[in-house]
Amino acid sequence: VQLQASGGGLVQAGGSLRLSCVASGGRIIASQMGWFRQAPGMEREFVATITRSGDKTYYADSVKGRFTISRDNAKNTMYLQMNNLKPEETAVYYCALRPDLRSIVRTTTSDFNYWGQGTEVTVSS
Repeated sequence: VQLQASGGGLVQAGGSLRLSCVASGGRIIASQMGWFRQAPGMEREFVATITRSGDKTYYADSVKGRFTISRDNAKNTMYLQMNNLKPEETAVYYCALRPDLRSIVRTTTSDFNYWGQGTEVTVSS
């Protein structure tokens, strides 16, 4: 499975962006998916995850109420709507996939088997 993330860019603080992650080479319907981010010099951190049917979502505390993760299995695509962005959220955002039929929320990088190349988000103050 190959993942292609897109939608990043430069936005002012308080602005919004919508990230997309398109999968190829396999179907996402049997997979849990997630978004992570990595700021310069920092560890990659969890942002949000969604189970294969979309019945469960989970967010990092720092983004709750501002970010929304969703998926369209028919389009083999996952999304991250990010609102009210903050300068400290400047990072490369990565999408990730774990083949898993169970509805178990997973939030660590080691839980995911496939990764996209990342899309850069820059939030100016």
